Amino acid sequence: MKDPARLRRFVRDMTGLVAAHGADEPRMLDHGEGLLRELVSHDDWLPDAFAQPSPEGYRQYLLYCDPLERFSVVSFVWLPGHRTPIHDHTVWGLVGVLRGEELCEEYGVPEAGKPLAPAATHAVRRGDVDRVSPRIGDVHVVSNARQDGAAVSIHVYGANIGAVKRHTFDAATGEPKQFISGYHNSVLPNLWDRSKET
Repeated sequence: MKDPARLRRFVRDMTGLVAAHGADEPRMLDHGEGLLRELVSHDDWLPDAFAQPSPEGYRQYLLYCDPLERFSVVSFVWLPGHRTPIHDHTVWGLVGVLRGEELCEEYGVPEAGKPLAPAATHAVRRGDVDRVSPRIGDVHVVSNARQDGAAVSIHVYGANIGAVKRHTFDAATGEPKQFISGYHNSVLPNLWDRSKET
């Protein structure tokens, strides 16, 4: 790992924030955004193994999951042309762009039998942090906004997001389909080897 101390500090600070204010979503988003913005302002800590793109589609790598599953930290890696389906999260989330640029296409609350209504579109550039939650807006499509390389973003969710039952939506009918995303990795970064820091 390039500089595990950065991610370790972030995990420590998020653990303290969740312990003190985990039930207060606005505070979690406000304070968590500052922590994530600081993390993604440095591009010297994410191990290469957790930033590997695939021509098959975007990748979701688990970097850390709180032992009580109160939050998780994930890297997403997108090649040009990669995009998610229309989906929800069911929990609060923060998305910070580490490399490249992403495009977020937001939708209104899905209603079965009705086409999904586009609500807004915005770019999320390197160093920016975006927010999602059922309370403020939870349904969107995310894609790599550029054609000249991979985009990498760091996501923090208020649960073990790879194990959460969520939904994709049919744009024409609003019909939901349940899914559980899982992760593309079977190992985690070693944040706790401090032997080289002396």
